[in-house]
Amino acid sequence: MGHGVESFGDNSVAASRRLSTLARHLEASSMAESENVGLRRSLTSGFDGDSVFAHVVKAPEDPILGVTIAYNKDPSPVKLNLGVGAYRTEEGKPLVLNVVRRAEQLLINDRQAKLSVLVSRVKEYLPIVGLAEFNKLSAKLMFGEDSPAIRKNRVTTVQCLSGTGSLRVGGEFLARHYHQKTIYIPQPTWGNHPKVFTLAGLSVKTYRYYDPATRGLNFKGLLEDLDSAPSGAIVLLHACAHNPTGVDPTPEQWEKIRQLMRSRKLMPFFDSAYQGFASGSLDVDAQAVRMFVADGGECLVAQSYAKNMGLYGERVGALSIVCNAADVASRVESQLKLVIRPMYSNPPIHGASIVATILRDKNMFNEWTVELKAMADRIITMRQKLFDALRARGTPGDWSHIIKQIGMFTFTGLNKEQVAFMTKEYHIYMTSDGRISMAGLSSKTVPHLADAIHAAVTRLS
Repeated sequence: MGHGVESFGDNSVAASRRLSTLARHLEASSMAESENVGLRRSLTSGFDGDSVFAHVVKAPEDPILGVTIAYNKDPSPVKLNLGVGAYRTEEGKPLVLNVVRRAEQLLINDRQAKLSVLVSRVKEYLPIVGLAEFNKLSAKLMFGEDSPAIRKNRVTTVQCLSGTGSLRVGGEFLARHYHQKTIYIPQPTWGNHPKVFTLAGLSVKTYRYYDPATRGLNFKGLLEDLDSAPSGAIVLLHACAHNPTGVDPTPEQWEKIRQLMRSRKLMPFFDSAYQGFASGSLDVDAQAVRMFVADGGECLVAQSYAKNMGLYGERVGALSIVCNAADVASRVESQLKLVIRPMYSNPPIHGASIVATILRDKNMFNEWTVELKAMADRIITMRQKLFDALRARGTPGDWSHIIKQIGMFTFTGLNKEQVAFMTKEYHIYMTSDGRISMAGLSSKTVPHLADAIHAAVTRLS
């Protein structure tokens, strides 16, 4: 009995202690909750009140990609998107090249005897400079199979994120390691060029390129501006199919540009986004680049497979830097790695594997050139059809520049008001500077575009 009473007393004390501990715990929890409420309501908590990003203003749409956004919102059945530079079939559909489909199937089936399994089955990281075979084949495509610069190991090539990534890596390398920090870009040029090079750390200036009066090349102004540029300045050159004008120098003019740039010790930086897409010939479209490489001088080349292989979304490109000696090229590559590593670490594997598969196989390469020429020829046909349609309508002005210009784009000469009129009244979407993508036209849509241009010119001259 005594033992039971004693046990009951002990249990009572223990229970009392537990209740006391629980009460203290609940009190502490209540205080913590009160503090949390205060925290949520504080200006620095992020839970309540104005956002620390409240001052951020809405940025305008990209002038090129924004065209597609506006186009997609338009319910009109006759709308036409001529803004973004992406190839479309005669039916207005996106095109995946047959040779690209074949290459992808080979990769899926692991049937590449001479390419590492790495590129087809395994999804491991690539080296910082990318897929080695892709780099080697890309350099040969740009500089030629028998290039002395390649043979002497004076070229370093690194895989980058399409043309934009190649330009950015090249720009940052120059900002760190080249004595001149100013780059001259043509006026006009692709809208992304100034932003890419400014953010890379270079000072951007322009040189005259397009003559609105003739809708052709302002060759005299171009030479004058390059001649007055400081010695050693960087000069951005469109390798072919100048964007947005479609106006290219002749081979004779290129030679004069080369002579002037070498005499002034200007550094050429080529943007080659349309090799094979301008003339239909890979070699012809690389002539300007090869002209500069053949003289033994140094230059940079940004290369893209977005247009000529239709690999827009794969973001496949390469940056090549031609140096005057093999040991210099090796050191340059080591520094390119230091640019790339903190930027995106290493490039994606799939797109580069597609390109390498096509470039290394003779039959697939030939198939690609046939498909590439077919795309280029269709664009040339669209130029002729549009010119003929405007002439048939008696549209005021000389429209011969449409068939004289080359590549994916035509610089129509239409002003902002005329472009806005065409968008509002005819549901035709294009950039405000009057650039149209000939690759987005078809035989069915040429008459609609010609009607719109005719109306814009006659009503808003």
